[in-house]
Amino acid sequence: MTRPAACLFDLDGLLLDTEPLHARAWREAAAHFGRELSEAELLLLRGRRRLDCARQVQRWIRDVQAQAPSVEELLAVRQPIAEALLVRAPAIDGAPELLQRCRELAIPMALVTSSARPSVALKSGPHPWLEAIAVRIHGDDPELGAGKPAPDAFLLAAERLGVTPEHCWAFEDSAAGATAAAAAGCRVHVLLPDGSVDTGFPPGSHRLRSLREVALT
Repeated sequence: MTRPAACLFDLDGLLLDTEPLHARAWREAAAHFGRELSEAELLLLRGRRRLDCARQVQRWIRDVQAQAPSVEELLAVRQPIAEALLVRAPAIDGAPELLQRCRELAIPMALVTSSARPSVALKSGPHPWLEAIAVRIHGDDPELGAGKPAPDAFLLAAERLGVTPEHCWAFEDSAAGATAAAAAGCRVHVLLPDGSVDTGFPPGSHRLRSLREVALT
């Protein structure tokens, strides 16, 4: 099948190169409370909702000290760092062209992101090409149940587009996101981050080293 019923796109690390910036913000916030995060731990945060990440970092901090910050205290440190960084996030190579190709072929699109609506607005502001995606599932969507790796976000996106998940192509860069898309029944395309180990993704996922490899005809 070379023409999907719809394309469902993650945002962070897939369309915008934000993941190193998110990692830096979590690392600096955790260090503020006395916990150094490893690269492996930061990788586990990819693709998840902010509150889910904050709760995980809180648990890691509690591993090394009895008195851990509240989630609110942790986010109060992390959010200003993240916001200052994320407005500078560049597009992933090939992302604007892929969305334009979907528009040319009249393929419906949806954004399926763990980021909350204000965060998406902040990051996408410098990138008007993202306006091509009108249907958006945010991490704080009132109709969303569980976040990734649960399939809820992709199922909701397919429902709003009026298509069957099994006929959708989902584009992800994280294990959590790819797991969610596969559980929803989508055909999963995984953009492998630079230097990443090709493990932890669902069987049958189509691996990409560049979005320019995607062939829509």
